[in-house]
Amino acid sequence: MDLFDVTIIGGGPAGLYSAFYSGLRNMKTKIIDVQPILGGKVNTYPEKVLWDVGGLPPMQAQQFVQNLINQANTFLPTICLNTKVEQIEKHGDIFVISTNSGEVHYSKTIIVAVGGGILNPIKLEIDCAKKYEKTNLHYTISGLERFRNKKVLVSGGGNGAIDWAVELLLVANEVVVIYRKDQLTAHESQVEKLKEHGVQIMLNAEIQDLISNEDKTAIEEVVVSQNGDTYQLQVDDVLISHGYNREVSLTFADDIKPLLKNDYYLVSQGQCKTSVPGIFGAGDIISYDDKVGLIVGTFQDAVLAVNNAKLYIDPQADQYAMVSSHNEKFNEKNRELLKEIFYKA
Repeated sequence: MDLFDVTIIGGGPAGLYSAFYSGLRNMKTKIIDVQPILGGKVNTYPEKVLWDVGGLPPMQAQQFVQNLINQANTFLPTICLNTKVEQIEKHGDIFVISTNSGEVHYSKTIIVAVGGGILNPIKLEIDCAKKYEKTNLHYTISGLERFRNKKVLVSGGGNGAIDWAVELLLVANEVVVIYRKDQLTAHESQVEKLKEHGVQIMLNAEIQDLISNEDKTAIEEVVVSQNGDTYQLQVDDVLISHGYNREVSLTFADDIKPLLKNDYYLVSQGQCKTSVPGIFGAGDIISYDDKVGLIVGTFQDAVLAVNNAKLYIDPQADQYAMVSSHNEKFNEKNRELLKEIFYKA
């Protein structure tokens, strides 16, 4: 039996930073993630520029994720991708984690860091929509360049949709936004950017039909209904941003079910402990008073979860890790970095 000190379920920012910090605390660490790549929800907006992470210059999300992955690998955790946790039980002092592959994992503690869960985009409910997903109907954007000099219709009015519409202004020839409600719900500053650029915004509007090009391979026109009227808009691409279906999908044995609050794990503030001893939480999946719903808040969750997992295993352990500037685990790495800086100078 290969027994780990901590198994982190989820490979987004919370899980990745938990893996780094648990390595710093000399814990044998494993990450299990259902996706084929690490990074979690941040991978759904790879070219979005992040401004609000302390100490980092503005950078695209894809670079930020790569930095997190590099940091998480500092202490060489075991990483299992394409692996869905299906059942968690406890046998004595050991958590037994069963997965969709049939493999079983064993751990002294667990950190649940599944973010918003498994996110599947809400699809456009039009019979012919699926066949265009291989050409010009999109549910996310993996690169802006393909939209250069195109006319793009964005359907949705939340933060995701409007953020994408703003990003598309950098490359697209024209952006049109339609939304089924009478007011956009995105951040006001982003909405103002669209208005400043003269973007056509159609409220109380929905897609009724998609009209294909001559060879039936791509969308050429979108039929939009608005307040009882119907319009046909010529487009090059269509982006649907109607939100996600969220599947948390962790099943616990009856005797170890953590408390939930509106589908989020309720943890003790300042400790990230769930109601089950040995199971901790970090990131978007947990709820507590005054929680900060930002990436920077995720990092604090990770530190608290790891520290308390360490104390659960060894009540005599230090309450937290020695700061990195003094930690002996970094002595050799610091020398290598300083040598590299010296030679570059």
